[in-house]
Amino acid sequence: MAHSDEVFRVVRGFPHLDTVRASIAALYRRLSPDGVHRYDTSVAAADVLVDDVDDTGDGPRLGARRAARALVRQLRLPDVRVVVDFRAMEHAASVELTAGPRYAVELNDRFRTHRRDIGAALAHEVTHVLLHRLGLAFPTTAENEILTDVVTTYLGAGWLLLDAFRQDGVSGQKLGYLTPEEFGYVLAKRAEVFGEDPSPWFTSAVAYEAWLRGREEAARDWRRPPLAGAGPIARRRARATANGVFPCPVCGQRLRVAPGRRVRARCGVCRTVLECAP
Repeated sequence: MAHSDEVFRVVRGFPHLDTVRASIAALYRRLSPDGVHRYDTSVAAADVLVDDVDDTGDGPRLGARRAARALVRQLRLPDVRVVVDFRAMEHAASVELTAGPRYAVELNDRFRTHRRDIGAALAHEVTHVLLHRLGLAFPTTAENEILTDVVTTYLGAGWLLLDAFRQDGVSGQKLGYLTPEEFGYVLAKRAEVFGEDPSPWFTSAVAYEAWLRGREEAARDWRRPPLAGAGPIARRRARATANGVFPCPVCGQRLRVAPGRRVRARCGVCRTVLECAP
């Protein structure tokens, strides 16, 4: 959802972290670790750029459709065709989910002139198509929107949504349903797996700050007991409560190990091998 108001307020922090972790685990279950690792390169900003050069009598529509094709390639939907149009609407964009292979995406009319974030708006909608075709869904609409943002980001297109977050003294914009910090968290999870550094990609200062905070939160996942990276105080506290359950720091799947023993645990969802200390 896009915002552009005189009084611009954005929810911050990590209120959806449980759903975010569940979304990453669900993606690994549906695609398999090998399937997820096919998305090893993020979409480039130049591939989804829509600018004034695209005014060829059809306004930005042709440029938007070219950006949609780039996102279809990024999300590995070779038989999908996305048709993009503009209309007056409340939200940033919408997609009609049909049997395909043709899908109609509508963008808010304001993107006719605010073109730099057309790729971000399209990324979310094309991911809706991917999830529809995968049959991957959560029980509620709110959870599904979070799932869509998570999958968009984890598969290499959602950094555009975070970079679309801008804020100044009187107005601003935010796209998507995750908080900026949650986008940063998922982006950091992806960066850990694929060895990416998205820092140079950001054009928005507030988006870059949110990425840093999300990266810090993702790093904390590796310091939770009984992981070997946890500090001695945290490990002693875990032993006192006999707590051998913890979320996998890669996919969020909850794992159980016997407390008080040094073991090597293997996540059954993402196949990550984890060192656990007593």
